[in-house]
Amino acid sequence: MSDIDVEPMDILEAISGMLSATAADACTAIFRSLLDRCGIDTFAAGEIDLRNRARAVFHVIDWPEDWRRYYFASGLVNRDPLLDALENRAGPFTWVELRADRTLPRLGTEALDKAAEAGWIDGLVVPVPRGGQRVGIISIVARRSLISERHKLLLPPLCICFHERLRGLIAGHALPVAPAGLTARELDCLPLVSKGLSDRQIAAELSISISTAHEHVENARKRFEAATRAELVAAAVSLGVIHF
Repeated sequence: MSDIDVEPMDILEAISGMLSATAADACTAIFRSLLDRCGIDTFAAGEIDLRNRARAVFHVIDWPEDWRRYYFASGLVNRDPLLDALENRAGPFTWVELRADRTLPRLGTEALDKAAEAGWIDGLVVPVPRGGQRVGIISIVARRSLISERHKLLLPPLCICFHERLRGLIAGHALPVAPAGLTARELDCLPLVSKGLSDRQIAAELSISISTAHEHVENARKRFEAATRAELVAAAVSLGVIHF
């Protein structure tokens, strides 16, 4: 991969632009433009609870539609080698480095092989440790050639800035995939639960019956495998699904 016209100042300018962005689309456009100049083809960003992959939240998915369908339909999120690697890796790593890991399980190798079949030669994973088992993740992928050592050094600050800025700009219905399989109405209930509203108050806000409001909240709690409403809210906030 050639480092065409990309210097540290370009990274800083892109970071400045993303920090000034007031909309998710504008922030993403700046990020995508810089990645294009680095020979990066696609990317995704989100939050992962390593204890419960069902809580995975994607804030942006720029993948081709065929790969997106495969990833979710096959359940790859539950055996993604990139996510498995986050158990033991706190810093950025490439797919090439991951392939060289002799401890990579067979299913992980198969997943990387499947990505290679799709034409993706290499990728860079940038984790954002949150403490405990929760990790932010930015994954960028190249079709044309390997991630260079220079880009491995330059791109993580850009990726982390994009992740944190986007996380603050996007939530709920704007997410590309409903987290934990939440329905639209269940998503509607989450910010109301976070405000401490009762089932009766939620029902009034959404013009639904009290029993229906209760059902939506309980379904959301179960999907997030939360023991209480407080735990549901804590998980939703920590994963960037809702904001206070």
